[in-house]
Amino acid sequence: MTSPSERQTRSYLMELFERRGFSPRHFLGQNFLIDVNLVEYVVEKADLSPEDLVLEVGAGTGGMTTFMSEEAGHVISVEIDPNMYELASEAVATKDNVTMINTDALKNKNRFSKEVLDLIDAQLKEHPEYRLKLVANLPYAVATPIISNLVASDYDWKRMVVTIQLELGQRMEAGPGTSNYGALSVWLQSQCHVKILKRVSPKVFWPRPKVYSAIVQLTPNPGAAKKIKDRSFFQDFVRRLFHQRRKLMRSVLAGMYRKELTKSDIDLLLDGMQIDPKVRAEQLEVSTLVELSNRFYAAVMAARAVESE
Repeated sequence: MTSPSERQTRSYLMELFERRGFSPRHFLGQNFLIDVNLVEYVVEKADLSPEDLVLEVGAGTGGMTTFMSEEAGHVISVEIDPNMYELASEAVATKDNVTMINTDALKNKNRFSKEVLDLIDAQLKEHPEYRLKLVANLPYAVATPIISNLVASDYDWKRMVVTIQLELGQRMEAGPGTSNYGALSVWLQSQCHVKILKRVSPKVFWPRPKVYSAIVQLTPNPGAAKKIKDRSFFQDFVRRLFHQRRKLMRSVLAGMYRKELTKSDIDLLLDGMQIDPKVRAEQLEVSTLVELSNRFYAAVMAARAVESE
């Protein structure tokens, strides 16, 4: 039987694909991690134990899945490509703690598929002690919605360790006043600790992507998350605010809430936090944007309540 380490080599994958008549599908972002040390590094940083329920999106040929099954209580591995699903299923055929699923992990960009959610819910119901973790070599095209949707969910997740495009990792980790700082930075940092663990060269993938990747770790920051009064409002608030990031924030806010608030209302809210009306959203700290969102939430809800009377 082929070992997990052997399955991750370029020569093995090329031979396997040729034998099966498969080719990597670029439109699905199929770039396979062929450095076994990096696969082991990702699994090590996930700090898996028998009390962990792992969600893996992008099983590939099942190499990382097999590694994780040795440590975790259960692994739910999602693979959209039927060819890869077949290969991964064969790789984990003897593992009774792995559930393979051939589907798109996302219903749309804002929601996981029902099939994936049902599997997670079933495992958590059967094993209340399980801690949910996302560990994956994420396809570039779905990395942002997968990570953002898990943060937005009500799951008490404990850790994410993912391989993603370096540029995306830099956006997630970016601070105020930098070109990479945006809605994603604020959304994640308002609730998580984000850290780029390692830059990854294109050379360790087959086929080689044209860009560098990064192994990124996210862990919950419950203290910070509790400061957000309404997460749905906050997520919408930062998305819309950074959609016009180069405009003065006062002008953007006036457009966002023109049905509920006057420009005088907005001036009072900004003045109450001693925020210069000429500032841009990209200049403000995450904590400031959270507090600003909370104040706008209260004002908008009050205005809507009056309107409905």
